[in-house]
Amino acid sequence: MAIITLKNGDKIGYDTQPYFIAEVNSSHNGNVETAKEMCKMAKESGCNCVKFQSWSSESLYSKSYYAKNPIAKRIVQKFSISPEDLKDIALYCKEIGIAFSSTPYCEAEVDFLVDECQAPFIKIASMEINNYDYLQYIAQKGLPVVLSTGMAEADEVRKAVKVIENAGNKQIILLHCISIYPAAPETIHLNNILWLKEEFPEYPIGFSDHTLGTEISAGAVALGACVIEKHFTLDKGKMGMDNNMAIEPAEMSQLTRNCVNVYKSLGSKERIVSEAEYKQRENMRRSVVAAHDLKAGCILTKNDLILKRPGTGIPADKIDSVTGKKLNKDVEFDTLIFEEDLI
Repeated sequence: MAIITLKNGDKIGYDTQPYFIAEVNSSHNGNVETAKEMCKMAKESGCNCVKFQSWSSESLYSKSYYAKNPIAKRIVQKFSISPEDLKDIALYCKEIGIAFSSTPYCEAEVDFLVDECQAPFIKIASMEINNYDYLQYIAQKGLPVVLSTGMAEADEVRKAVKVIENAGNKQIILLHCISIYPAAPETIHLNNILWLKEEFPEYPIGFSDHTLGTEISAGAVALGACVIEKHFTLDKGKMGMDNNMAIEPAEMSQLTRNCVNVYKSLGSKERIVSEAEYKQRENMRRSVVAAHDLKAGCILTKNDLILKRPGTGIPADKIDSVTGKKLNKDVEFDTLIFEEDLI
């Protein structure tokens, strides 16, 4: 089974509990103290990692785009965090015991995350899946790569994985993702997780969840998702680029708890009866019981026998072996018949 060890020692794979990434995105509103509070609350909510966006107005959009959308540059600047502040947040995350990562949008941002923030993995946004030179640059850093697959056709996913592999990196975690914000349940196609598992059996598969609520993530875990990435906010009522689709700490706690419980419930494909269930047989299964008062020496027929709880006597599936046998003692109506009562 596929398992990837992150730079900080955390393991991601099918034999470990789901790895939870709280996607902060822009919900910090450019405020470092808010960002740190989000890191703290993400940890308390059961998340393994808190992830930011390393974008800047220069690395994300072109001058042509800003010319047509002049307000966009101000929005990006408002919701960006400087490299110095990102490093400060990364140090804070280390202090409180939660992994820090961020999605970079240029080579300089990649270098900063690796060299200054000691990110345990590099997250590649869905928009970069056909940016092959950039994929190669990230792959050559030698860190595990978490690749979102939103908007990508099957061949594009295959090509992106091959580019990363050819750059010498086989530490890949693929996230099923639908790049709609928010995404309605009928657009999610969780069964794509099964396709990714079949197509890339050597790599763990996860889910980047852009739906409202928490239940879809649990469904992803049931299908084998090893990573759950979910947008996170302290207050979805506040203004923000994605606050309306993010979940608050109480909901994140519910999501992580539900996903872990689903993971624990999956168990084995093999049919296994636990010791606890074996004990339940004594209370819940039926045994052979006298259908009326029976005298010693009588030859038993089906009419002399009924089946009732508890299951501590002759089992129900052995009733045919009792017929034709002789009783060596009287047996009262509605009481168990035991093997030692038979001749």
